[in-house]
Amino acid sequence: MTDPASSLLDDLRARLAARPQGEVTTGTVAGFDEGDVVVRLEGDAPGEPTGRIPRHLLSWTAFEHPCEVVTVGQRVTAEVQGVREGGGHVVLSSRACEDEALYRHLLGARPGDVVTGTVAAVHGFGVFVRLDGEPPHPAYPGTGFIRVPDLTWSRIGHPRDAVRPGQRVTAEVIVTDSHQGEVVISLKALQEDPWDTFGLAVGDVVAGPVTEVVPFGVFVRVGEAVEGLVHVSDLQGQVAVPGQELIVRVLEADRDLRRVRLAAVG
Repeated sequence: MTDPASSLLDDLRARLAARPQGEVTTGTVAGFDEGDVVVRLEGDAPGEPTGRIPRHLLSWTAFEHPCEVVTVGQRVTAEVQGVREGGGHVVLSSRACEDEALYRHLLGARPGDVVTGTVAAVHGFGVFVRLDGEPPHPAYPGTGFIRVPDLTWSRIGHPRDAVRPGQRVTAEVIVTDSHQGEVVISLKALQEDPWDTFGLAVGDVVAGPVTEVVPFGVFVRVGEAVEGLVHVSDLQGQVAVPGQELIVRVLEADRDLRRVRLAAVG
């Protein structure tokens, strides 16, 4: 007897193999279901459309109901996002292909490419960059996006501590994200890893400024973009404040964990 779960898994694998993620495909709008658009793809059995465009992947344009964007019987072009296990639908994004110039731009950016641009907006969650030669983005101030951890090796409180609007930047392409319609880039990828030149070893004594005071201790800068923690139990009773110079001894320097543990020298 065939195991239903195994049969479903085989069907999902077959559908994903037939329509791999990232492939652009076409179909016909068959209807709407709880805000999603149901699409009949080529090869679907009569009455069994397998394509599905979730509401948030339908269009860059704001709308109240999907019928404002597409109609039943309309041909649509969309990018395959994957196969949903619940129901086995092929998840599609018509938004990814909606702006042809933007889509071509995204396809042209390859991981490892070095690009230049101008910082367009700085937010707590990341930085938008208007890349040189990019088409206008339908929703964002730029097609380039820098995630906070990709801004700098240094620890920062806010992205504005690293870049400012209008600043010219050079970055490396990490990945293109058609789901968000952006090119994820990194400034840090083109910066020297501070651990490559970090020369302190266990037992070394060095002076550095306190960068942050936390309930469990203080952080002290002991190298270019390298900070170490002095646990409150290792402060030797000293009260430190940000900016204060503190003499510390290296207790541990772990490159793999990128961690330095320090103790204040009384």
